[in-house]
Amino acid sequence: MHPDFLVGIFYFLGMFKKYLLFLFFIFGLNLNLYASKRIISLAPSITEEIYLLNAEDNLIANTIYCKIPKEAEYKEKIGSVVDVNLEKILVLNPDIVFTTELTNPNTIKKLKDFNIKVIEFFTPKNFKELSEQFLKLAKILEKEKEAEEIIRNLETEILEIKEKIKNLPKVKVFVEISSKPLMGIGRDSYINDLIELAGGVNIIETKTGLYSREDIITKNPSVIIISDMGIDAKSEIKKWQRFEIDAVKNKKIYIFDSYKLCSPTPKNFIDTLEKFAEILHR
Repeated sequence: MHPDFLVGIFYFLGMFKKYLLFLFFIFGLNLNLYASKRIISLAPSITEEIYLLNAEDNLIANTIYCKIPKEAEYKEKIGSVVDVNLEKILVLNPDIVFTTELTNPNTIKKLKDFNIKVIEFFTPKNFKELSEQFLKLAKILEKEKEAEEIIRNLETEILEIKEKIKNLPKVKVFVEISSKPLMGIGRDSYINDLIELAGGVNIIETKTGLYSREDIITKNPSVIIISDMGIDAKSEIKKWQRFEIDAVKNKKIYIFDSYKLCSPTPKNFIDTLEKFAEILHR
């Protein structure tokens, strides 16, 4: 075989190898498109989930209300959930900003006008939606395997709780998230899933909204759970104690941490479910 022919073959193989390495480099970067991105979170629940997925190195800033886990407090702050400092966000030059329905629509529009990628998340209405949104976040962060394992573990824990309480009587529950005006959780909230999975029945058969105390008294809840967000807890309990309802007779009025109750993350969901199951069947 002619030497020049062999040289040509080796040259071709060498170039082909370089070409393959080049393709691997390019597509490898694409496969990890979000893994090295600079991210800003405008919601405490999203921030917590980023840490839950061990993707906090991507997080360059969050809000003043992002305090869980403790490490989240030390990230750069860009304002509150609703009122953000747009100029500061632009200076930080993020690749992605995670928002919720609480984010000012004008802020979202301006971010998009500056060609910053905005990914919106919405408050889930049930456990299924919570899981789907968590998996969506995980996919963006290239953490799908971790998220799938967390969801599987969560589902196992839910089944264990359901098994423990399956023969216990159902308990009528009212969840109060505001006292002035009085607002109760309805069937359109993921908190309704918590009530039902814990062996309870939500006395609000319609949507989350405003109700009079007379409405609640008529339905006679056996348990009242009050979110502590902006509420004088002791004063609120005293208001309910004036009425002849089962929750008062059985001393089953509870003040609940608003973050745990109203921030839909996998960890908060299972922590709250365990607590609900405990207090409903005490």
